[in-house]
Amino acid sequence: MDYVTEPRRLRRRRRPAPLLLLILAAVVVMGLLAAVVLSLRDRRSQPEPEADPHAGQVYVNDGANMVWLTPHEGFPVSALPQEDFRRDENEDGTPGQRVRYIGADYATRWGVDVSNYQGTIDWSQVAASGVQFAMIRVGYRTQKTGEIVADTNAKYNMQEAQANGIKIGAYFFSTAVTTDEAVQEADWVANYISQYQITYPVAFNCEGFENADSRQYAMTQSERTDMAIAFLNEIYNRGYTPMFYAAKNEMLGDAKWDTSRIEKTYKIWVSQYPSVPYPQTAQSDYTGTHAMWQYTNQGTVAGISKPVDVDIAYFGYAGTADAKSDVTPETVGADAEALMNFSDVNETVTAKQSTNLRNIPSQGSDATVVATLQNGETATRTGVSSSGWSRVSYNGQTLYAVSSYLTTDLGYTAPAANTAAETTTTDGSGSGDGLKTKFTACNDVVTAKIEVNLRTLPSVTNPDAAVVAVLKNGETVTRTGINTDYGWSRVDYNGQTLYCVSSYLTSAQ
Repeated sequence: MDYVTEPRRLRRRRRPAPLLLLILAAVVVMGLLAAVVLSLRDRRSQPEPEADPHAGQVYVNDGANMVWLTPHEGFPVSALPQEDFRRDENEDGTPGQRVRYIGADYATRWGVDVSNYQGTIDWSQVAASGVQFAMIRVGYRTQKTGEIVADTNAKYNMQEAQANGIKIGAYFFSTAVTTDEAVQEADWVANYISQYQITYPVAFNCEGFENADSRQYAMTQSERTDMAIAFLNEIYNRGYTPMFYAAKNEMLGDAKWDTSRIEKTYKIWVSQYPSVPYPQTAQSDYTGTHAMWQYTNQGTVAGISKPVDVDIAYFGYAGTADAKSDVTPETVGADAEALMNFSDVNETVTAKQSTNLRNIPSQGSDATVVATLQNGETATRTGVSSSGWSRVSYNGQTLYAVSSYLTTDLGYTAPAANTAAETTTTDGSGSGDGLKTKFTACNDVVTAKIEVNLRTLPSVTNPDAAVVAVLKNGETVTRTGINTDYGWSRVDYNGQTLYCVSSYLTSAQ
């Protein structure tokens, strides 16, 4: 019996008791809980990932700095073809980090840059021609004395361009030889333009530094670059957009300037004139970064009687900047005698026959004939210019006449055979020596092969065919008419219509 029953007891003991099962389950649950706790602990020890602040944005250059932008829904970041963009290369030939646009379809703005060299500008006509911006020379530092001088038409040009809805920028011709002088120039510019709405950049311009008579002749390239950067920094500090101007051959490959230093921070304005100007030539062949391109210095724009620099800007502004100063600028008139040095005189004159008296010393469309002085009538001459003009006081007005048509001989009588009054030459006829010199209209830029006399009449024998100036090789004038029968050309010189022998001229373009 004992033998039989003992095994049965053993079999009953192998069955887990309910209490034991509960204990085992509790242990398992506690183990699982511990694992969960440890897991949570590990998770809490790891920082939560931060949300990407630039999710859905793109990192692009806005023309001055790298910025994050959010593309508008439905619009790509750029609709321009991919092949119109080029990635810069590092010195070792590997791909660089900067991508630049090299295509011709980028939105552009058309503008001019002017100084008193353009004389009196009709800005209403300039605006009507489609010009969108104007870079206006406000001043310069002289090469010899280092004196800062204002452009005599700067305020007039800013005033009138602004009044006619043309957005304006400014530029200054620098000859600084220290960074202190460069900062001084920038401060002078900022103060000078503070009353005007300067929307476009303020540019640093430095030329002629390789001439022996330049104040900067002995300076190194690095020193000159320091001058430019000092000027541009101060312009930025004064609240304007700085820009650096130079010719293509000066900037390419850091030839004359440390361009690679300048372009990292500032806009570049390059001067480069193709044989065929914009838009036939769609873009400059300057491969460096640039925001503005001066593509010609012989442009023709309505309202500007003389050749003018014309520019393309690869940027624009939706609005117009406010003036920095609350002071309203005084209303100014144009400098009628810009670029003409008049020697003061005080003498009574009359017309040899008759001559027109104009509001400015110019026979172009920018001048108005106010009166006609007849032989026997008198006016007081107060100034004489080497460019062939006289300043006279007539009926209380300051007016201008061609000097060769005036005389101090109040009893002067024109020779009976001489019919060459001013009116016979303005339409290109009548040489005064028996020739009927008819001119065919043209418009080209010419210079002298060596040198040539510029006369008041198309004649070398008529006593009234006075030599006003001598055109030398390298100096340019605009030819407005040509006569192939007698070999004369009609040219515009300092606002005066003059004549010269065609065979002594050659094209300057």
